[in-house]
Amino acid sequence: MLRRIKKETGNKMRIKKGDTVVVITGKYKGVKGKVLKAFPKQNTVIVERVNFIKKHTRPTQQNPQGGIVEKEAPIHISNIKLFNEKLGEVTRAVFKKVGDSRIRVCKKTGDEI
Repeated sequence: MLRRIKKETGNKMRIKKGDTVVVITGKYKGVKGKVLKAFPKQNTVIVERVNFIKKHTRPTQQNPQGGIVEKEAPIHISNIKLFNEKLGEVTRAVFKKVGDSRIRVCKKTGDEI
């Protein structure tokens, strides 16, 4: 039996852990939150207080009761935009080459992120 392997895109994500983002589409549209974890190979991130799922857990020694736990699930990066605190609105991050290094800057103002 022949299986096809899903090709992973090697795109560079412009959103990183710790960034403040705004959800631009979907159930949580307009919600602002902080990126808790980034998954560059899947092009997804986990944002605090966004995209909750209910996970059923079985009893363990740490949690003898078990039950249903709500936690954040990954959201695709095409559904979020970076939030600029100085401007107070969403923006895009672009890379600017300074010497041998690359830094992320705001597309609208050119300020370093």
